[in-house]
Amino acid sequence: MAGCTTSTITNLTPRELPWSQTGLYPVEAMYWSNQRTLDSGSMKPMVIFNNQAFPMRQTQLTQGRWETLVPIPDGTRVINYHFKFDYEYSAVLMRGADSKLSPPYQLQIVDESTTGNLLMLRE
Repeated sequence: MAGCTTSTITNLTPRELPWSQTGLYPVEAMYWSNQRTLDSGSMKPMVIFNNQAFPMRQTQLTQGRWETLVPIPDGTRVINYHFKFDYEYSAVLMRGADSKLSPPYQLQIVDESTTGNLLMLRE
């Protein structure tokens, strides 16, 4: 079909992360779209949990990959979060704005002794 656009958000964050003394935890996502009119310079991704939005920054080596560190209060063992990508696009004689939401995800904070191989626990 002509004119159909597709975009996807891929969660790159493991389902479990070891407890961190700093209280900061890495969250990562990949955004892909075939929308040719999308202005990639206008992209404003964020991770949302606890009714707060935390802006993400693009990684240097991989196009479409975004990351941030989120503060999770000490004692919190599970958080529910999702990603939101706001962006602008070019349209005939105007400029538009849109956004894409991810499904909800869950992150568990675990004691280091119980983490095992975190590489196997990604979504």
